[in-house]
Amino acid sequence: MENCCEEGGVKVGIMQPYFLPYIGYFQLIRSVDLFLVYDNIQYTKKGWMNRNRMFLNGKDVMFSLPLKKDSDYLDVCQRELAADFNRQKMLNKIKAAYQRAPYFSETFPLIELIVKYENPNLFCFLQNSIVRICEHLEITTEIRISSDIVIDHGLKSQNKVIALCEAVGASAYVNAIGGMELYSKHEFDARGVNLKFIRSKPFKYDQFGYDFIPWLSILDVMMFNSLDVIKERLISSCEIIDEGE
Repeated sequence: MENCCEEGGVKVGIMQPYFLPYIGYFQLIRSVDLFLVYDNIQYTKKGWMNRNRMFLNGKDVMFSLPLKKDSDYLDVCQRELAADFNRQKMLNKIKAAYQRAPYFSETFPLIELIVKYENPNLFCFLQNSIVRICEHLEITTEIRISSDIVIDHGLKSQNKVIALCEAVGASAYVNAIGGMELYSKHEFDARGVNLKFIRSKPFKYDQFGYDFIPWLSILDVMMFNSLDVIKERLISSCEIIDEGE
């Protein structure tokens, strides 16, 4: 077990893009030297690419980016936001939920920049939001797009991850703890890549005095916590482990 930002070799993380994901996503980015965002991966209708949860009146409620109707088999980089996406309506909903939050004035301008980003391409929209939040949280990890890496992009799952790691000279691949059953440590070891997993630890904070609801969007974390507290939690509230720990 090691601290989630311990030095040693080139650590790489690879994930698909999500809309304002939970803090664990940013802990993963913070813990690696290079973060690759999948753009040539199939959009998942029931996944979290274009939706998330926020806190409203003591409950968790869903908010989502409306998409243009299209084939369910397209990659995320081939999907577009709906032409009638009402950005102001989404911002009004977020404002109504959080305008009394202690760090609303510091956070809402950032959310406005993200939501008002005009590129209709879903991947570009999500990529911009991830980069903006990393800048706000002072995460300096290099972020690249997966299709920019020269490999056989017809590879799937573990084989594609290993190929990406080899192409960028990774000594270690760090994945979210939920993916532990997807990968074989033996296969990574055979290719000279150390397989690691990051485990996020929940931390409680006040949500207007209601019962705490964990793992909401990073939006919620930023509304209720100072930048200094979040930066500290990016490090202290996670750990990198080997398989089986």
